[in-house]
Amino acid sequence: MDDPIRGVRIRRGGPADAPAVLTMLDSAVTWMNDRGNTEQWGTTPFSEKPGGAELVDRYLTENLPFIAEVDRTPAAALVLDSGPDPKAPIVPAAEPERYVRLLVSDRRFAGRKLGSALLAHAVNETRRAGVRLLRVDCWAGGGGELVAFYERHGFTSTHTFLSGSWPGQVLAQRVD
Repeated sequence: MDDPIRGVRIRRGGPADAPAVLTMLDSAVTWMNDRGNTEQWGTTPFSEKPGGAELVDRYLTENLPFIAEVDRTPAAALVLDSGPDPKAPIVPAAEPERYVRLLVSDRRFAGRKLGSALLAHAVNETRRAGVRLLRVDCWAGGGGELVAFYERHGFTSTHTFLSGSWPGQVLAQRVD
């Protein structure tokens, strides 16, 4: 799917996109750390974390990944699943849902609104699947900027949780 206004193309992702997604995650960790945020994703690049590359491989093979491209260059990624990670301290929905497992962009493409384009795509994919609930969880620290980002995109905060000392927020959006 092309967005002619921004020159963004969204396509299905797959295992071949793993190096690009790892680069996006590494750039996000660096960017957050440069801003003083060492709590959200830590300080170690995903490509160097034990299990980091394997997690990305699982996301790209076991879930529904999408890649936003700018001039044919992978610039952002979104991964949808049928629910939250079973290991996460998140209450499963009482109805079918789509769950945003990952949303990340390469910081070289900051300001292109790639996250917004991918979230709109997630809404359309959820609707196309005949599912009415789209949820996401995110880091709730740092003044709540990430929570506010999702709220600006039509999500409503539902409940908070702690994963160790990591504060999280679950948000939901009705897709009718």
